[in-house]
Amino acid sequence: MSKKLTSRAEDYSKWYNELVVKADLAENSAVRGCMVIKPYGYAIWEKMQAELDRMFKETGHQNAYFPLFVPKSLFEAEEKNAEGFAKECAIVTHYRLQNDPDKPGKLRVDPEAKLEEELIVRPTSEAIIWNTYRGWIQSYRDLPLLINQWANVVRWEMRTRLFLRTAEFLWQEGHTAHETKDEALAEAKTMNNVYATFVENFMAIPVIQGLKTESERFAGADETYCIEALMQDGKALQAGTSHFLGQNFAKAFDVKFANKEGKQDYVWATSWGVSTRLMGALIMTHSDDNGLVLPPNLAPNQVVIVPIYKSGEELSAVTQQAQSIQEGLRKRGITVKYDDRDTQRPGAKFAQYELQGVPVRIAIGPKDLQNGTVEIARRDTLTKEIVSIDAVLDTVDNLMSEIQKSLFNKALDYRNSHITEVENFEEFKSVLENKGGFISAHWDGTNETEEKIKELTKATIRCIPLNNKQEKGVCVYSGNPSKGRVLFAKAY
Repeated sequence: MSKKLTSRAEDYSKWYNELVVKADLAENSAVRGCMVIKPYGYAIWEKMQAELDRMFKETGHQNAYFPLFVPKSLFEAEEKNAEGFAKECAIVTHYRLQNDPDKPGKLRVDPEAKLEEELIVRPTSEAIIWNTYRGWIQSYRDLPLLINQWANVVRWEMRTRLFLRTAEFLWQEGHTAHETKDEALAEAKTMNNVYATFVENFMAIPVIQGLKTESERFAGADETYCIEALMQDGKALQAGTSHFLGQNFAKAFDVKFANKEGKQDYVWATSWGVSTRLMGALIMTHSDDNGLVLPPNLAPNQVVIVPIYKSGEELSAVTQQAQSIQEGLRKRGITVKYDDRDTQRPGAKFAQYELQGVPVRIAIGPKDLQNGTVEIARRDTLTKEIVSIDAVLDTVDNLMSEIQKSLFNKALDYRNSHITEVENFEEFKSVLENKGGFISAHWDGTNETEEKIKELTKATIRCIPLNNKQEKGVCVYSGNPSKGRVLFAKAY
């Protein structure tokens, strides 16, 4: 297969799909709408998972695991949540197959093996978790209950796209119970901050924290906090959400506790999650027409060393120096791969690692050994420099933080230059079609106006920024009074 990608300018969607496959991140499977995450893609997800898990535990959360299947009666208990996910549910109705008497060698559902109660394959786990919490919580002494689970969920999407929208995906979902409303609200905000910190510092992607509008909230939530990122094509991507659930699930599942006065009260709840959709955000924020570009914090291999040689004797000498560099970098906590495969030429290796986004590449040949130098190439800028062997460790060490910072600043500059304030609907439509990005516009606060703008332009309100200044104005569409601007965009 050719390694050359369709250019982003020519067809951004095609570029994305080709990059995911050719960089060995994932591929479509035999199951409609489901993907196979390949080892290289999964290694990146593992790094995300490890850092998030560390951050969760630092904020007092513990991991648990709950069933994949949810009895239909439990799923229906919280009405808004059930309605919100009903159209995406996969349902188990039978528990056994049998030979088909009419079609030898084929199987059919055993009609006598019908389940007494149908099971929903979890699209999210609030129902099964809150039914469980009823047995875990009796007193204020049992609170707060701070639980996270790493799991897969199924949402039967009709239009799927690798990482961005698949019928099954991997994620984490936090579910917490609290004594007071203020504690639960603080938790929802804290976890949204955790997500923002992770995405900005670890993934080098700038985000805007905000609140979702009523129509965009998680089904069953009183408030939904979110982080929104902007991709290179000017479309927004919701990178994470944290929900204040009020007492909705506690009332639906009768989760009460004895407070300090000895009176019974319903607990207050949150839920929050990010998924393998973050892989899509990573790809579309940093990558270029040559392939994947990875921030050092997320790269499975932060450095690759490629030997240049013609004979076994030259390889032996180069390998000795390469392994010395590899050992020195590893002592500094840098992940290094030494690629001495004899089945690929150096040029093919360079192309592979460029496509796969390895942040730093070191090339060493016999002339380098004579000169006491190596060639260091940066993936983010595609630049090269000759560095003395004595300075390699410090140079590469410095490049790790420099590349991480550079990628964030480049994405931030793009994001900031694509936030446009508009005053009327004609301007709104012009910016949306000709420039893209976030459109900062006044909105009258009604669902009707929000829906009409979406119908006419396909742009949605991505969030009401948390740092919104109070600014009186008139709605960009209806002309009615507005208390402040919100951010609109076309989105994934």
